[in-house]
Amino acid sequence: MTPTVHTSSCSEDAVSAPANLPARGGPPGPLSGIRVMDLSAYIAGPYGCSLLADMGAEVIKVEPPSGDNLRNYPSTLEKESRAFLGVNRSKLGVVLDLKQPEDRERLHALIHSADVLVHNFRPEVPARLGISYEQLQAANPRLVYCAVTGFGESGPLKDKAGYDQVLQSMSGMCALQGESGGPPEILYGSVVDYYAAALVAGGVSAALFERERSGKGQYVGVSLLRSALAMQSARMIWAEEEPREVSRDMRSGGITGLHPTRDGYIYISANTPHFWHALCEKVGLHELKTERYDSVRKRARHQAEIVPRLREALARRSALEWEALFGEDVPCAAARCVEDMFDFPQVQAEDMVATLHHPVVGRYRGFKRAWKFGRTPGPAPFAAPSLDQHTAQIRAEADRLLRERK
Repeated sequence: MTPTVHTSSCSEDAVSAPANLPARGGPPGPLSGIRVMDLSAYIAGPYGCSLLADMGAEVIKVEPPSGDNLRNYPSTLEKESRAFLGVNRSKLGVVLDLKQPEDRERLHALIHSADVLVHNFRPEVPARLGISYEQLQAANPRLVYCAVTGFGESGPLKDKAGYDQVLQSMSGMCALQGESGGPPEILYGSVVDYYAAALVAGGVSAALFERERSGKGQYVGVSLLRSALAMQSARMIWAEEEPREVSRDMRSGGITGLHPTRDGYIYISANTPHFWHALCEKVGLHELKTERYDSVRKRARHQAEIVPRLREALARRSALEWEALFGEDVPCAAARCVEDMFDFPQVQAEDMVATLHHPVVGRYRGFKRAWKFGRTPGPAPFAAPSLDQHTAQIRAEADRLLRERK
């Protein structure tokens, strides 16, 4: 059967919502009219669905009565998690107890009306709930079905729980951080999860595009293992006859990187001849503009000579002063904290921050959207749902769909 798609209005003034559900104001986005069922938890799947919402899709987040476990993560916010708010913007929220037959029926009805399903269950769970790809394909052949796993759908680790830092450690990312020869170090910030989220959004969007040609949905598999290795594509090159322990360090011998200053740290990139000469001019190290140091590889070989002199020169000013002095001549940035980004002039100029209202937290500012489209910019973002916020409306929608199917 062809699913009942609750299309959004394509007027420039507003995007309408299905019966009983809250309307979303603003112009349409590239995915307006697409309904996404988000059954995922934590970061990768949920944020991937938020990226789809940024593009205008209607996203319904389904949570168990206990809620997404991310709601329980440490936070200074009262009764809510900063992490949950950050990765679940612009979604409608419903609580369904999938241990109860009637709520499983409601879920099936909503999935049959949807264009996209995203989940991060372990491989054996979907069939038990009656929502495996094979079970849903016959009833909704246009469904784009995205499964987010730790390690993929096959192989000896397919049933193993996968988490961001587990994959960082396993995949070699941690071994390449920190000082050369030092211990492995974690990259804080859930980089594997967030890149997997981008793969979710990209994979689902590509499958929706292909559906316009074939009329058929398909399975989209995203794993944290794929994400961790994809992020290291520049390192995952092993030429024939190369030894195992070949150097894969891409940090340009310590010249490009973070350096201490009189006050704070500054990141400098000086890989091209132009930028290297500009850096030497700006910091007063004219004698380093010689053939001995005129390539990235040469500077890497002689970093023990260069870095101490560079840092001695940088100690004369603060990071912010150097940033202003370097201007556009040397790629650089003073190391800031994330709080500085809310009112950062470039962030404001690009309209990246929105003020949202949450029924529990109240007004807060947060990241607005990851995409920028000229003709279909997408509707306004709204706050992540509180637990149970839209349950009454979405249950009513599901019950209506069930009646129509009988």
